[in-house]
Amino acid sequence: MKKIVIIVTALIGLKAFAQEYVSISKDEILTRVKDRNHTIKMSQQDVLMAKGDLNQANAVLLPNIGVSHTGIATTNPLMAFGSKLNQGILVQQDFNPDLLNNPSQIEDYATRIEVQQPLLNFDGFYQRKAAKAKWKATEYQSERTQDYMLLEVDRAYMQLQLSYKMVEVLEKAKTAALENKRIAQNNFEQGYLQKSDILAVEVRVTEIANQLQYAKSNIDNASNYISVLMDDLKNDILRPTDSLGIRTETAIPDILPEFRADIQAMLLANDAYKQMYKADQMSFLPRLNAFGTYELHDDEIFQGDTDGYLFGAELKWNLFEGNRRFGKAMKSKAEFEKSKLELTKYKSESQMELNKAIRMLNDAKNNLELSTLALQQSKESLRIRTNRFKQGLEKTSDLLFAETQYSQKQLEYYTTIFNHNYALAYVQFLTKE
Repeated sequence: MKKIVIIVTALIGLKAFAQEYVSISKDEILTRVKDRNHTIKMSQQDVLMAKGDLNQANAVLLPNIGVSHTGIATTNPLMAFGSKLNQGILVQQDFNPDLLNNPSQIEDYATRIEVQQPLLNFDGFYQRKAAKAKWKATEYQSERTQDYMLLEVDRAYMQLQLSYKMVEVLEKAKTAALENKRIAQNNFEQGYLQKSDILAVEVRVTEIANQLQYAKSNIDNASNYISVLMDDLKNDILRPTDSLGIRTETAIPDILPEFRADIQAMLLANDAYKQMYKADQMSFLPRLNAFGTYELHDDEIFQGDTDGYLFGAELKWNLFEGNRRFGKAMKSKAEFEKSKLELTKYKSESQMELNKAIRMLNDAKNNLELSTLALQQSKESLRIRTNRFKQGLEKTSDLLFAETQYSQKQLEYYTTIFNHNYALAYVQFLTKE
């Protein structure tokens, strides 16, 4: 009874710590990342922030309209006379000097509608152009951010595929090592091998078990990273629906594409600085604004027995503001010149990065050919040595060396496929328009 309780408790513990394996395709991951990834969402918020700045800049074209209702009670001679005048209740006796100098308290309730319409604000026009360029630049930058996250998904998914391939290789190597251990044990019992040979085989089995544990941990790590990209809090252990394989190449340009999203973002950012510089230059010109008010007056709240309006225009020219505008124009010019240098530098570094990525891809292709050949050779060598070992014609050390070499070449082969595929994906990312 005690043994049964122990077994049941152990099974419950294993179940509690067991992690669920969930099959998932790259397309599913991409869909979830596009919808839920935090980095992509933050870039989208940056676009909305820039759009908000543009909407604020539209104030240079749109009217400013306000409505107010005020109430006053006064015995101030001037205010009392004016309030009666606004309410239209002046009579002949109100012109009596005694009443003018010492009026009784009067109440006035005024409803006012005010409109201000910009007509010619040259600096505001260029500020609006700068805000629009910044908004478009942020849109392109958000698009490039999404492209990068999709590249990161591709890399993480390939890493998951590679981890499963490594587990598969090591499990086969473990099976082969255990079989060799069995054969070695039989040969030892028959006197064909020494104790040191058995120990060497056991060491090899332990090494493979250790490598297998690390490979399984890599599966957990890759799964967790993909879960973070998808904003999935369950942290399931993911299993790719397709296996790691060599990707076919398409025609790849060796010149930096001019219409790549981040390049366009830099161009528009440069244009935004240019427009801000022009805006600061235009701030030396006068501004022309129209204005108007419509008022309702009464001696009772929210009433309006009398009304009146006023409209006009103002031409305003600030000739000198303590050198502030000169300093601001100087700063914006320097920012514009700096942005041009940054654009040139960014293009140069991007072309260098593309050249480096293309060389990395070519190296990966050459390495893939060599690792394929080495894998075939090590496989054939292991086959020959295994057959000779079963016949007692091969040393244990030679067999272990061939087995170790074959496992290493398999791991190197799949790692090379991963490097080739990622190099190809990275080059495609750098050349995407």
